[in-house]
Amino acid sequence: MASAIESAALADDLKNKVGKLGLKDEAGEELEEGEIVDEDAGGVHPSVKVERSLHPLENTWKFWFDNGAAKSKSTDWGSTMNPVHSFSTVEDFWGLYNNINIPSKFPVGSDFYCFKEKIEPKWEDPLCANGGKWTAAFSKGRSDAAWLYTLLAIIGEQFDYGEEICGAVINVRGRQEKVSLWTKNASNEIAQTTIGAQWKMMIDYHEVVGYIVHEDAKRDRNAKNKYTV
Repeated sequence: MASAIESAALADDLKNKVGKLGLKDEAGEELEEGEIVDEDAGGVHPSVKVERSLHPLENTWKFWFDNGAAKSKSTDWGSTMNPVHSFSTVEDFWGLYNNINIPSKFPVGSDFYCFKEKIEPKWEDPLCANGGKWTAAFSKGRSDAAWLYTLLAIIGEQFDYGEEICGAVINVRGRQEKVSLWTKNASNEIAQTTIGAQWKMMIDYHEVVGYIVHEDAKRDRNAKNKYTV
């Protein structure tokens, strides 16, 4: 389980990779909380404290949570899924993330989602219906970093085919955890394989990842991968 210091280190590392989320002065230096650039002096004036302005994301996103403890065999899929909160700025994201458990602390059976505001994390959603998902599997308690890296990659618009991204989900189970990246158009092979390759690099994953089409998964629980990278 990652400590607070380790989690902060991971976040700092990915913020370097995802430069769009960083806050910098004109010289490229990271600004401290409350510091502003003194244009006359040509740099940061350390004695002046102001409230930092918000930094909007390109899209608004929403967290969803499906509690495994509330599920039963007779429960319809998705009926226990609940929206948590929406966010549209860098500051709102970190405010939420820092107050939500990391995946290794989720109850077994839980599913936690981060999707674009107007997309529900369901196969039936019109923007998901023709898509699929890339999935990376981790041993128990080993997905925390990959989940954070995935979140920063999607909200930071780091994919060449960013318009294809619906959202991401982490599934916490007894023996393993899975992080999945949902996309819109399964038939667009170039877009999907590019996304898969970029995602694999972003989360520093060294195994093969596969892409399963939602329609195939609905028909067969053991559906085969349409693409692999």
